[in-house]
Amino acid sequence: RRLQQQQQRLWRLRRLGRDLGFTTIVTVVCVGLYLATLAASQDLMRGGGLMSILSPDNLALFTFGASGNVPVFGYGRWWTVLSASWLHGSLLHILFNMYALRQLAPPTAELYGPGRTVIVYVVGGAAGFIASSLAGHYLWWIPLPMLRGAPVITIGASASICAMIGALLYYGHRS
Repeated sequence: RRLQQQQQRLWRLRRLGRDLGFTTIVTVVCVGLYLATLAASQDLMRGGGLMSILSPDNLALFTFGASGNVPVFGYGRWWTVLSASWLHGSLLHILFNMYALRQLAPPTAELYGPGRTVIVYVVGGAAGFIASSLAGHYLWWIPLPMLRGAPVITIGASASICAMIGALLYYGHRS
């Protein structure tokens, strides 16, 4: 009987996939937060073209934990370096990020294990938002066209996804 229970537990874990459901959990949380920020937004039809279709407004994103120069240094919201990678700014933004996650998380979990995959995702995202916040605060004077009119908040899973790409590249280089 005990062996049967153990086999049943293993079967449930295998059903979650090699990443033990990490991809599904991140997708559900990101989509849930995206819908919550849309619901909290005042103006969904503010214009801006195709890229801004179904975009939450900056106040809603700030309220839910967007990071960047202003939230981190202006309001002392250091915890936003952890929350911003779960927020997204438009329908296309979340679709592309979740597609990349679905492509990269399973091989990362297979090579490093599900626990380390979570660490790579969270720490990589935090490192990206720390770098973004520091750059916005200390490098404001650099006359680059990409910094003119730069947003005061930053969001998205791109830093976490780039961390997964880096982990996969490092594994390939190491082996």
